Amino acid sequence: MTVFTPFASLVGGALIGLAAVLLLATSGRIAGISGIASRLFPPYEDSGLAGRIAFLAGLVLAPVLVMAATGAPIIQTVSGNLPLMAAAGLLVGFGSVWGYGCTSGHGVCGLARLSPRSLVATAVFMLAAGLTVLVVRHGLGG
Repeated sequence: MTVFTPFASLVGGALIGLAAVLLLATSGRIAGISGIASRLFPPYEDSGLAGRIAFLAGLVLAPVLVMAATGAPIIQTVSGNLPLMAAAGLLVGFGSVWGYGCTSGHGVCGLARLSPRSLVATAVFMLAAGLTVLVVRHGLGG
């Protein structure tokens, strides 16, 4: 079970919002992680490659910096069921392509821009997440 901490959640949300605003202000790009990651691979070749790598490196290095600053470990539990994780990863990848974006692009940036498409996409993401938790925890006994 994940422990909800209001202060950490507030700080995390503020940092995500700040990163999204800075990326939009400095490059005119939306901070959608699936879009940023997909543009690391061909056929994309432009001057933004270093910025995309830096943005994704920041996502990976942020927990390391928090651990270094606080001395506390970052505790994250992930299923050890590799077939389930592979299927989940494929479904998320398919969904982000089919939905023309991911939760960060639609949920953070799109909603902030009052995009109707992002409102629908985020509602679908949240509904699917809620149904998944319901099925896994109550239907499958997980």
